Amino acid sequence: MLSFISFLITRADPGGGGGTGSSYMDWGSCMDNGVATLQCIPIVLKNVVTAALIFSGTIALILVILSGIKFITSKGDQKQVDLAKRTLTYAILGLIIILLSFFIIQFVSFVTGVQCINAFGFDNCG
Repeated sequence: MLSFISFLITRADPGGGGGTGSSYMDWGSCMDNGVATLQCIPIVLKNVVTAALIFSGTIALILVILSGIKFITSKGDQKQVDLAKRTLTYAILGLIIILLSFFIIQFVSFVTGVQCINAFGFDNCG
């Protein structure tokens, strides 16, 4: 767990590149004398969401491949075919739910006019 947290912290942009607009934050803007402050929370949250998206996409891809292998190697056994179909269905359903969660956030930000929730710029809401 500690290594995962360390990974998320080191994945944050150290500043100086890639940011656009006033909602962009980097580690330099949230550190106070080398100590992280509460303003670093959006950076860590963004890294957590990115890591979770990559992890879930990778797991879904692996499950799709494994269900295909199960389907091919089932040799007509209906029980194995049903298991492969169910695995494929759940993997695709999981990906759809993940994508829908991002669309729901986009929709809520559009309807409410609070665009800062899209880029985790919590300090710029107002």
